[in-house]
Amino acid sequence: MSSPQSSPRSKTRPVLIVAGVALAAAVLGLASYQATKPAAPSAAGSSSVAEVSADPAVGAYPELEAYARRDASDALALGRADAPVVLIEYADFKCGYCGKFARETEPELVRKYVEDGTLRIEWRNFPIFGEESEAVARASWAAGRQGRFWEFHRAAYAEGAKEKGFGKERLAALAREAGVPDLGRFAKDGDSAEARAAVKKDQDQGYALGATSTPSFLVNGRPIAGAQPLETFTEAIEAAAEAAGKKAGATP
Repeated sequence: MSSPQSSPRSKTRPVLIVAGVALAAAVLGLASYQATKPAAPSAAGSSSVAEVSADPAVGAYPELEAYARRDASDALALGRADAPVVLIEYADFKCGYCGKFARETEPELVRKYVEDGTLRIEWRNFPIFGEESEAVARASWAAGRQGRFWEFHRAAYAEGAKEKGFGKERLAALAREAGVPDLGRFAKDGDSAEARAAVKKDQDQGYALGATSTPSFLVNGRPIAGAQPLETFTEAIEAAAEAAGKKAGATP
């Protein structure tokens, strides 16, 4: 899990606490602690798995579940808008742990849960590492305007990609790799007021929830902090799917 080491923005920006979500900052703070505290040794050695209970009633907050947008036209989302489970990811393209999740865990979640309609993944740009983070966040949004967000996401999180930086020429190269058809429009969109507003909207939501590091996740309102092992996410998703099924069955 990554956090800014000396970002003035992260030190001075007030945390936004909205009505009904005042508990969220403490929740995500606890999740961050559980994700990073020394693990108790086991027979197989130490485990870094977050403490995610299989009981769907534990650790899930309806106020946070409401942060899922479920917008069928959202280019920064994968899966059915009416999927029973929504995983929201707050991430930075300069975050190494976000890249680890993108390369190792997310493809498995897509294969196992998105493809069968159980899961929807909604991306939130949460740049916390300065100007390049902001620039690549806007560029990802611009790629999404031409239907290539996830291809850009894959290219930007490829092994060794972040070490090359995210200057203008590099962003254009990533767009070409992602198959963005109109590079002129891509550059213009990425530098637009609309792009800045879209990134700020995601960023403000992350700060409002108390997120201070990346990646941070919500699974149907259940916070998970850090690039946890696959089993942490599968357990949370399956518990959430079970709870959603029971809720749907109880609805007249």
